[in-house]
Amino acid sequence: MSTFEEVLLQYEPMISANIRKLHIYKNHELYRQAGRIALWRAWMKFDDTKGDFAPYAYRCIYGSMLDELKKEKHQEEYVDVVEDEKLLLLFEKPLVTSFVHEELENALENLTDNERELLLWIFVEGISLQQAAARVGITIPGIKKRRERLLQKLREKLIK
Repeated sequence: MSTFEEVLLQYEPMISANIRKLHIYKNHELYRQAGRIALWRAWMKFDDTKGDFAPYAYRCIYGSMLDELKKEKHQEEYVDVVEDEKLLLLFEKPLVTSFVHEELENALENLTDNERELLLWIFVEGISLQQAAARVGITIPGIKKRRERLLQKLREKLIK
């Protein structure tokens, strides 16, 4: 094989095809870069005596993109947003002023029992969204939507 630049030019359509096949609809450049790195690794490791390069490159690129999808899913499920962490700090640290305590207490009183329960599970117990979804009996996107509505409700009450 020739230089990697030539290989990359030849196999760039394969990277795009894998992005379409995996139904990746956002962060295209992240996945395209993962595919390029996988192609480079495949090019470096490839042994001509073991067969053709194209199927080997395809499997490497596809596998690398799957790994990136798994990483992204893990991050969405287990890594909380900074705002969520701020809310958790409100529960963990003693509140300095009674005014802040009163405001938070009033905001929490406006939540339904289910919302308070979800709040405690995610931010006090620290369970994952997957575990919360299993407890409630809904999907992970459903629990994410509930969490976002809950946080929006708290924001509105605390900002007033």
